[in-house]
Amino acid sequence: MSDNASQSVEQLQAEIEAARARLAGTIDELTFRAQPSEIIRRQKIAARASFVAATHDENGDLRAERIAAVLGAVAAVLIGMGLLRRRRT
Repeated sequence: MSDNASQSVEQLQAEIEAARARLAGTIDELTFRAQPSEIIRRQKIAARASFVAATHDENGDLRAERIAAVLGAVAAVLIGMGLLRRRRT
C-alpha cells in the first residue's frame, strides 16, 4: 500500500468513528427527549408560556379584560351546570 492509500483508509476510519460518535450522541438525545417525564416537563413549560402570553401584554402587564372574560365564561358554565342539575332532581 502506498502512503496515500493508507492515509485514505485512516481518514475513512476516522470519519466512520466520528459518524458513530455523532450517531450515539443523537440516539442519547432522542432517548432523553422521549422520556415521559421530559415530555411532561416540556409540555408544562409550553403551557405556562401560552398562559403568560394570553394573560399578559408585551410589557408584562396583566390583561384584566381577558381574565375577566375567562372568569365570566367559567361562571356561566358553572351556573348552567347548576341549573341543569336542579332541573333533573
